[in-house]
Amino acid sequence: MRDCYNAAVSQTFWIAGWLLLGGVCAMAQEAPAGKTPPVKVNVLNVCTPSPEEQQQIAAAIAFIPKRPSFSADFEIDRGRSVLDPSSNPLMVAGTIAPGGDSAIADFVRMRRDFGGASPFTTVQYSFSRDAKQMVETLVFRVRDPKDLLQLSLEDSASAVTTAAAMLSSSTPVSRIKLERFGKSSIVLARCSSMETGQPVDQSKYEPLFSSATAALSGYRDHLGVRALVPEELTRISSGRMKPAAKAGAAKH
Repeated sequence: MRDCYNAAVSQTFWIAGWLLLGGVCAMAQEAPAGKTPPVKVNVLNVCTPSPEEQQQIAAAIAFIPKRPSFSADFEIDRGRSVLDPSSNPLMVAGTIAPGGDSAIADFVRMRRDFGGASPFTTVQYSFSRDAKQMVETLVFRVRDPKDLLQLSLEDSASAVTTAAAMLSSSTPVSRIKLERFGKSSIVLARCSSMETGQPVDQSKYEPLFSSATAALSGYRDHLGVRALVPEELTRISSGRMKPAAKAGAAKH
């Protein structure tokens, strides 16, 4: 469901909530008038990917440049997002129960372009913070997308502290996603028995999570986000609307 939800909010980099067991995307096909169109359903196995999918995840992570060379181009964006739960198409369809109030998140994003013969064109980093959690996302877009389009790594913290505190710790990656050309995505996410209803042994996936965590931590340094993100979030807070100043005192 999550992949559908991301598309509904135009690939917004913060997610208010936690991982569902699977991502379900429905694609209606054309059908004769008066008949219900058939529906194709793809279910992503995010908790226990197959050995072949594990190999593809490992290969994609190993592809990430450890000493990147960036071009002079870059982009920094900051702002605030307001997400109305009623805008979720799955809620409108009655698939999930209505949510609560609108969620508000402050975010900071950075984009850098790779130079030289890097297998990737750009890397985009995003940090978002709402009332319930903080989320980091790192997205690499492939230069020659024959099969793989982009790789994304995500970690989160449910305890909302300062951005500096989270960025100074080695927060483990909780979600790895490979978006592929003409194929369904490959996703590996941390799953708990509370979410799946049964015990989940993900010990054999720890090397993948560890490699992804090391990559995300390294790009914190390469992109300078440990200093950048707290500064930009402070600007968001200080930029809130202030009451208009009263008219100056009358001259004596």
